[in-house]
Amino acid sequence: MVPIGSGAKRKLPDVRLSRYACYLVVQNGDPTKPVIANGQTYFALQTRRQELADDQAFKQLKEDEKRLLLREEMKEHNKQLVDAAADAGVTSNMDFAIFQNHGYRGLYGGLDAKDIHQRKGLKKSHKILDFMGSTELAANLFRATQTEEKLRRDQVQGKTQANQTHHQVGAKVRQTIDELGGTMPENLPTPETSVKQLEKQKNKISKAVDDQE
Repeated sequence: MVPIGSGAKRKLPDVRLSRYACYLVVQNGDPTKPVIANGQTYFALQTRRQELADDQAFKQLKEDEKRLLLREEMKEHNKQLVDAAADAGVTSNMDFAIFQNHGYRGLYGGLDAKDIHQRKGLKKSHKILDFMGSTELAANLFRATQTEEKLRRDQVQGKTQANQTHHQVGAKVRQTIDELGGTMPENLPTPETSVKQLEKQKNKISKAVDDQE
């Protein structure tokens, strides 16, 4: 019961918020209010701490483990990219193939999916992303996540604009790699073992361990 004036009271329900709900309330609140400012600072610090912990843990992984992790991340973010592109007007499979090629051309200096496939010497049934090292996968993951965010943030509409956005983001990632003195993605070595083979090996080992327990 809470007082509402003139001595009267009104019954109001209590609401229990999840941690994620608290995060959303704080991040979208008025930062001039001390409780909101303190909350935003808290979540910013916690997020950075987690990023540092994740980064340290990632560095300790072996190359094959990094590839497995990044390939899985790529699958998830490609789904989100598909949704964002669909909202922008990229609807058919052909539309999305063209959309993807614009991103590849930006990141790979003009090379599209077919060119990259041939450059890596892959079979027709092979998927490009399954034959990328961790560095190349990371570059493509950044391309995908940033394109999705830009499509939504800028409320991009129309296939032409979506394609241009994907190309621009890919080119920007390439520019960043160049400025940092990194190796261009098309010049990175192609792993002999595909991610699918690594997954099979991992599952086989896990099954062997389970059988022994």
